Amino acid sequence: MIARYGVQLEKGAFEKRTADFLWMMIFGAISLLALSAIPFLDIYFLGVPMVSMLLYVWSREYPNSQISMYGLVQLRSFYLPWAMLGLDVIFGSEILPGLLGILVGHTYYFLSVLHPLATGKNYLKTPMRTLRSEPRPPTPDQASSEEGATDSVNRSNLEDTLCCKPATPIWEMQCRMKQVDDA
Repeated sequence: MIARYGVQLEKGAFEKRTADFLWMMIFGAISLLALSAIPFLDIYFLGVPMVSMLLYVWSREYPNSQISMYGLVQLRSFYLPWAMLGLDVIFGSEILPGLLGILVGHTYYFLSVLHPLATGKNYLKTPMRTLRSEPRPPTPDQASSEEGATDSVNRSNLEDTLCCKPATPIWEMQCRMKQVDDA
């Protein structure tokens, strides 16, 4: 699951935003640790909730993708976290870990995408410390040694002009916020 959906999320919605992907994972880990400290929840292994959180965020970024479950049933990816939770319960797993992962995934998605789109305030913005740990893009001098300098300059101008990928809500939100900041 992580190999398929996590990589697709990182290469798609979080492309060129490694720090934001890392911040999503840190937020998920801290939230799940806080929830596991609640005495009546009794969750000691947080791998399943973390995968459920990642799957939930992926399903919100790609809500219209068609998914085949075990080659038997076709469904939209919007319903995938709930279908996987149902299958886990049918196969005898507990419902609570998957449900907590979906809860944390929804909290992240609400605070990072839905709420900023509605109000313009982003309470879950990636901290500058995390952004500084991200590898920096090559300078024009470094880029000219790898490929023609004009290609790298033209590509960066194109990225500044487009500023977003309209296929995902996170990119749309960032494009709108960048346009407001520039104005």
